[in-house]
Amino acid sequence: MAQAQLAQGQAPLLAVNDVSVVFGGIIALNGVSFDMHKGQILGLIGPNGAGKTTLFNCLSRLYQPSKGDILMEGSSILTRPVHRIAEIGIGRTFQNVSLFQNMSVIDNVRIGMHSHTTTDVVSDSLQLPAVRRTEAAINARVGEIIDYLDLNDVAARVVAGLPFGTQKRVELARALAAEPKILLLDEPAGGLNHEEVYVLGDMIKRIRTDRNITVLLVEHHMGLVMSIADHVVALNFGRKLAEGTPAQVQQDPDVIKAYLGSKES
Repeated sequence: MAQAQLAQGQAPLLAVNDVSVVFGGIIALNGVSFDMHKGQILGLIGPNGAGKTTLFNCLSRLYQPSKGDILMEGSSILTRPVHRIAEIGIGRTFQNVSLFQNMSVIDNVRIGMHSHTTTDVVSDSLQLPAVRRTEAAINARVGEIIDYLDLNDVAARVVAGLPFGTQKRVELARALAAEPKILLLDEPAGGLNHEEVYVLGDMIKRIRTDRNITVLLVEHHMGLVMSIADHVVALNFGRKLAEGTPAQVQQDPDVIKAYLGSKES
């Protein structure tokens, strides 16, 4: 597996600093910290209820941390509203596919380009030259992504009724359309068969290499995580349990206990 090349002392692309999230009296995250460097595939693992999706929702600004900070290239993202998070280079997919089911594949992917469009209603209605140039650039970009993810055969089809694995690729294509620096993948292997999971792992590695995208992966499928991740962070009950290479985390006694249970009576 190609490893991310990290320069000595390189500042992190993303820094999660002492993040806590409290819902009422429930502590969903409790002082979680880790760094993510450019070019990494970082796996975020943990049993159900560990806080993985809560952290993802903080990174995409759906949740506001109760404490701590999240820095992207040295600047806090916590003052940004959710609709402006794509502008700084954070894109994501969802555990449950979140597509416009009555729209075509190509139109769903086009929606991912919204953060890169700067035209206005008047220019659009008059079809000024700048609008036509923008439209041509969007069409070229969308076509390239559809080809890259092998979606040409279904590009004109409505999303509803497409196989679940294909819909997951469409959602991934939409996320790539925003040209993210960091791609957040929430349970991308959920609902896929063994062969589809193998193809997914290869695709994630290609996306990292071909498109220079850093990947943060939340996933229950340990075989996938351990085969493609450069670095792994394990959570349990909202706390960071372990961090390191896949081999180090797999052998950590606390991680083994969290997944398999204690042998003590």
